[in-house]
Amino acid sequence: MQTTAQFILGRLRQWGIHRIFGYPGDGILAMLDALNQADGDPELIQTRHEEMAAFMATGHAKFTGTIGCCLATSGGGAIHLLNGLYDAKLDHQPVVALIGQQKRMSLGAAFQQEIDPNTLYKDVSSDFVQTCMEPTQARHLVDRACKVALTNRTVATIILPEDVGESEAVPSPPRVHGAVFSGVGWTRPRMIPPVSELDKAAEILNSGSKVAMLVGHGAAEAAGQVVEAAELLGAGVAKTSLGRATLPDDLPYVTGPIGLLGSTASDAMMRGADTLFFIGTAFPYAEWLPKEDQCRGVEINADGRMIGTRYPMEANLVGDSVSTLDELLPKLRRKQDRSWREHIEAQVDEWWKVLDDRAHDKADPLNPELVAHELSKRLPDESVITADAGSVANWWARHLRMRPGMGASLAGNLATMGPGTPYAIATKLAYPTRPVIAMVGDGVFQMNGMAEMITIKRYMDRFTRGGPLVFCVFNNQDLNQVTFEQRAQGADPKFEGSQHIPDVPYAEFAEMLGLTGIRCDSPDDIGAAWDRALATDGPVVLEVIVDPEIPPVPPHMKTEMAKKTAKAMVSDPERVGIATKGTKQKLHEFTESAKQYLPGDSGDRGEGR
Repeated sequence: MQTTAQFILGRLRQWGIHRIFGYPGDGILAMLDALNQADGDPELIQTRHEEMAAFMATGHAKFTGTIGCCLATSGGGAIHLLNGLYDAKLDHQPVVALIGQQKRMSLGAAFQQEIDPNTLYKDVSSDFVQTCMEPTQARHLVDRACKVALTNRTVATIILPEDVGESEAVPSPPRVHGAVFSGVGWTRPRMIPPVSELDKAAEILNSGSKVAMLVGHGAAEAAGQVVEAAELLGAGVAKTSLGRATLPDDLPYVTGPIGLLGSTASDAMMRGADTLFFIGTAFPYAEWLPKEDQCRGVEINADGRMIGTRYPMEANLVGDSVSTLDELLPKLRRKQDRSWREHIEAQVDEWWKVLDDRAHDKADPLNPELVAHELSKRLPDESVITADAGSVANWWARHLRMRPGMGASLAGNLATMGPGTPYAIATKLAYPTRPVIAMVGDGVFQMNGMAEMITIKRYMDRFTRGGPLVFCVFNNQDLNQVTFEQRAQGADPKFEGSQHIPDVPYAEFAEMLGLTGIRCDSPDDIGAAWDRALATDGPVVLEVIVDPEIPPVPPHMKTEMAKKTAKAMVSDPERVGIATKGTKQKLHEFTESAKQYLPGDSGDRGEGR
């Protein structure tokens, strides 16, 4: 007899799902038995925590472009998935979640582990959350879950009561009224805006003399078209964190990151532009975009619900980036005046010099910027670099020079702690020979990363098949990003009670598990430490002892932010070091002749450096 659980796994296999991340429990025993008999297809990757299973499913979706899948038991297991699933929802990744439920006869009796998952998942899985109440439903629920996840790029959830999973499968429903006969299959649509809107967009872009482009993950498959548009328009291109790998950083007009994690080149471009061109992004921080009346705007976004919600656009192109740009490019005229482009390229060149200078500032004991700077020089071809929330995200966003074929991501819109390590694990499982590097802070590594090193140990043979797997842990005994946010946003000094975390020998912990551990606390040794880590056959924990007083200085300091930071510094325990090192960081911008104003500017726009 084939059980419904077995049928569900077989159907998922037909949808191209060959790996499920999860953790066992008695509410999913039928699924576990089915996995045991599946001969590894799909295979179960047992994580240390259900949250990590959801993050791994999200990471799998991000880096493979296919459906991620996670599994959890009823009650607590289903609850634990939520953070990772919200990461998928907010970053628009297709993930199918399978969660257990008590037997149908127990429902409503306040039975052990009985929760209401339909209500619990109403937000995170708002587009599709359904309970399989009888075996006949399984076929169309799996099919619809996969189609919804792919079409809406979101989370779809199937709730499986234990007795339904154990029941005999019904592969084809009886031919009666109400029966549903669904099928496996889906294709991505080609979405193109109307010609009238394309013409309007072309008129705006052709009329502008200072075009600034901003690209996100939605432009990832349109890199060639983005480059062609930038060349025609003489534009500079900034990248969101989720669009980190969309264009390589060796293009001289790519200004790099934007926002608090951004570059001075991106900031100067946005403050000087007269035309704004958004492609595949919903970057939310208006204070880092041009002023409302400064630019004419054009946006390409496949999600009509988000078009024009970040800046008042004149041309709203609802369509996929590839198809829309293919239609738009023939309408664009090459700009003969290249002075704007030349100015942007000068700003970019100066920014890279500033980063080099900052990375080599003295620190106690090791400058975290130097760690990222030295990695950037050594990044192997086709590397995937993940990052976590925290000050480490600043160094990941700014210092790494992405090249064609590389991948990079973090929790962009949720900005949660936790995904850097599971993203790396999921990516290495999907691409065993590709180099994978995770850049994580010590706070998040203590929160959940250390436990996932046990998952590495559990599947050690899977991580020694070629290409490095490195977890670089920035050890500063401080929840560093929040510490600086306390100062700059709350006008409060560092609160040791919440910010200090204990020192842990991460490299030694790795060695105890049978992984390679490397510890570095000297600027003279960091290059060699990276060389050793990247040459090691098998997983590596590279522990770097970094200075917590190196501030993640924004591209320019807003007036209110400066006032609050100054107030906080009066009684901050690290005020002397931060003042000295932060001032030196900003001085590098002036010594490299970074420009606050564009040629011909008449004065201040109301925002200081």
